[in-house]
Amino acid sequence: MGKKQRTPAEAVRKLMKSGKVKKKCCQSKPRCSKCPVLALKRLKAA
Repeated sequence: MGKKQRTPAEAVRKLMKSGKVKKKCCQSKPRCSKCPVLALKRLKAA
């Protein structure tokens, strides 16, 4: 009875709703800790 695996995109959406990740990439800082693009890359790599 394990949890259903969610795709990286769904996981990022969940993080956005909880406020852990911003909704849009600001494109001003190269390494933003709350960037959705980098969050997606991190999840895809894991």
